[in-house]
Amino acid sequence: MVDVAIVDYGMGNLRSVHQAVHKVAPDASVCVTDDAKIIAAAKRVVFPGQGAMRDCMRELEARGLRQTVLDAARTKPFLGICIGLQMLFEHSSEGDVPGLGVLPGEVVRFASGLTDEQGGKLKVPHMGWNRVHHADHALWNGIEQDARFYFVHSYHVQPSDAALAQATSDYPTPFVCAVAKDNLFAVQFHPEKSAAAGLKLLQNFINWNPA
Repeated sequence: MVDVAIVDYGMGNLRSVHQAVHKVAPDASVCVTDDAKIIAAAKRVVFPGQGAMRDCMRELEARGLRQTVLDAARTKPFLGICIGLQMLFEHSSEGDVPGLGVLPGEVVRFASGLTDEQGGKLKVPHMGWNRVHHADHALWNGIEQDARFYFVHSYHVQPSDAALAQATSDYPTPFVCAVAKDNLFAVQFHPEKSAAAGLKLLQNFINWNPA
């Protein structure tokens, strides 16, 4: 049995994610796979993604992995990353695309004309290192409040249920950048590109045993 299955539907930053997970769990069997049976049997599942929402949903469907991902998101320790967070929600304004509907809420674009406190223009996509203000959850263990993580995105989630939010970042006002429900945890930033703080989050996921 595979310890960690990283879902390959053709749209994720798979090599970096695999390397980061292997680094924090060198003795675990970590597999990048598009095999539904392997994903279904794995102890833990990582669901990365990058690119446009419509393309990601199309490729997930084309590979016959939609139901496999839905089942994993509801039954075992599950980590969504970047688009892998956004796809869990009901709908995205990026291309007017339905998501997987695991979590209630919308995915929306950052507004145009954003400025920082000094009046400087903020670009979309939001790209680079930004502070993350987190709640109390096992995946934040050992990570300092307002630690910096690496972001690349033009859209962000707006959960209908405020209790889902596990972290926010500011651009320039707060937006939700991590959510959790039962066995599921998902983040907008890229832990695999976020140095020590990102590796710690991945290590916490490997050790996480949700009730």
